[in-house]
Amino acid sequence: MSLMGKASIWLMAAVLLTGCATSPPRNPENICAIFEQHDSWYEAATDTREKWGAPVHVTMAMMYQESSFIHDARPPMRYFLFIPYGRASSAYGYAQAKDETWADYQRESGNGWSSRDDFDDAMDFMGWYMSKTSKINGVSKWDAYRQYLNYHEGWGGYRRGSHQRKGWLLKTSRKVEARAKRYASQYWQCKDSLNSGWFG
Repeated sequence: MSLMGKASIWLMAAVLLTGCATSPPRNPENICAIFEQHDSWYEAATDTREKWGAPVHVTMAMMYQESSFIHDARPPMRYFLFIPYGRASSAYGYAQAKDETWADYQRESGNGWSSRDDFDDAMDFMGWYMSKTSKINGVSKWDAYRQYLNYHEGWGGYRRGSHQRKGWLLKTSRKVEARAKRYASQYWQCKDSLNSGWFG
């Protein structure tokens, strides 16, 4: 095959892969609008609820905070004298999961082929994490505020109270809590339509 032919194949593959990426919701402030635009996300969110007991409005509020529903989100690059020297962490994807935590999830859940930029996998990861938070630190899966503190600080960090020294994090967690409440109110209004497939 000629170099031109190989280049064409690589270009086509890149276009196809780019086309597979799901765009962020047009109206991320409304959970009904999100699921109307991305009905497969609703299925993933309800599967996570059934598997891990993680409420739809809490997982979605936490994911919004982590990535704004951007599939390949990463922490910003750090610079020294205009020279990039890496990112703050290995967090990546919808759930902003770090390398080591994602590896733990893959091993414990058996979902070895999972990908952090796949919404279904990221949602399942979040349910797994919230379930462990409930078991390890006794935090209700319905408690968006404390669930997010655990998600950000880790189970050990939360037990040590590391969040208490981070005023910005406490404020952010309250934002997650407030968004979860708004999502819950919105979800109550469109739940029947979503379950009947009316939006689809």
